[in-house]
Amino acid sequence: MKKIINLSLIDFKLIFRDPSLRTFLVFPLILLSLIIWGLPPLLEKYNFLLTYLPIFLVVAIIENTQMFTFISTMVLIDEKETEVAKVYGILPFTKLHYLISRFLIPYLFTVAINIILLLIQPYYAISILNNLIISFLTALIVPVYVLAINSIVKNRLQGMVYIKAFNMLVLIPIAAFFVPDRIKHVFGIFPTHWIFQTIVNVTNNVSIGAISIIGFLYLFVLLFIVSRQFIRKHFV
Repeated sequence: MKKIINLSLIDFKLIFRDPSLRTFLVFPLILLSLIIWGLPPLLEKYNFLLTYLPIFLVVAIIENTQMFTFISTMVLIDEKETEVAKVYGILPFTKLHYLISRFLIPYLFTVAINIILLLIQPYYAISILNNLIISFLTALIVPVYVLAINSIVKNRLQGMVYIKAFNMLVLIPIAAFFVPDRIKHVFGIFPTHWIFQTIVNVTNNVSIGAISIIGFLYLFVLLFIVSRQFIRKHFV
């Protein structure tokens, strides 16, 4: 466990050595400011936006995952390009320990910022339990998407392209808000759909048990698949 924590801290420090990555750490603060201070005046001026309030919250929560999706992707691509990955491949700890160390801080950091967002947003009374479920579920997007991207790309340029593509993919399930309820789950092929529906259920005071369980199971299966693919390609 000590090795995992040490490697996690070393990986996190890499962010602060690269100014282009360091600037992304302010992104959650911008989103938080928009939700708390930017959105209320708009809602007051344009009443029709109240209907779309859950969508604004969904977008803010999911976009918080994109900070470390970008940062971790760039760090891993750089590690691959400089062949540092080959060194990690022969270190005396398992590939599982490597993956845990790489995503421990990004995952917990993403959980924390969404807990804070859900606590201080002024629009809905969300219980601590539901807050934790949403935050821990949403943060799984970070390792799933980072490992998926790094299983495909070979350099930074490709990484930038795929990050933009994945950023659009995470938002596609928003379309489920504009179709009849009986067909909304056709968007369930996208893992973020189950996160979105969990958040919407909370805002409508509907139980999130079944929806959140589906979300966790789906993301854990995807995490298992992309982890195996990543391990086969990253250390060679």
